[in-house]
Amino acid sequence: MTRSRRLAGALTGLLLIAACTPTFNWRTVRADGAPVEALLPCKPERAEREVPLGGLNATLHMLSCDTGGLTFAVAWVDAGDAARAARALEAWRRATLLAVQADPALADDPAASWPAGVPGSDRALGLQASGRSPGGEPVQVRALHAMRGGQLLHAAIYGRAIEPELAATFFEGVRLP
Repeated sequence: MTRSRRLAGALTGLLLIAACTPTFNWRTVRADGAPVEALLPCKPERAEREVPLGGLNATLHMLSCDTGGLTFAVAWVDAGDAARAARALEAWRRATLLAVQADPALADDPAASWPAGVPGSDRALGLQASGRSPGGEPVQVRALHAMRGGQLLHAAIYGRAIEPELAATFFEGVRLP
């Protein structure tokens, strides 16, 4: 077999492998020392930054990835104690709405809520809204906010259209072990 035929065969094999790669390649992830475990459809990037949240300055840790025209994010903060965590959780819900240029008052609107549960949490709240991306494009957000003691969790999907099956898979994979 000539060198060019071997090269052509190898390239064909790589193209076939790439063609078989699913858009949503679900995997369980947990960052070192993270109080959260999540099921994400793509390999996440990790980030952290200092944020003000309900009168609390805290380090926000995040795992996020983009696939299929959607952004999937899981973030957590240690608020220290449950009383501060409850205030910060409400502030985080409003900040989620502000991030998509939606009315923060929707955080209190039952029509913008969905039944949420997170194994290991003391409290979990679902939130959904339509808004605009920073570039002005229409965007939907479906988010979950939960707490256990002083630990806060945020899991969200952002995109033009969020399929219910994808949302169910993502949110059912979030846990506070």
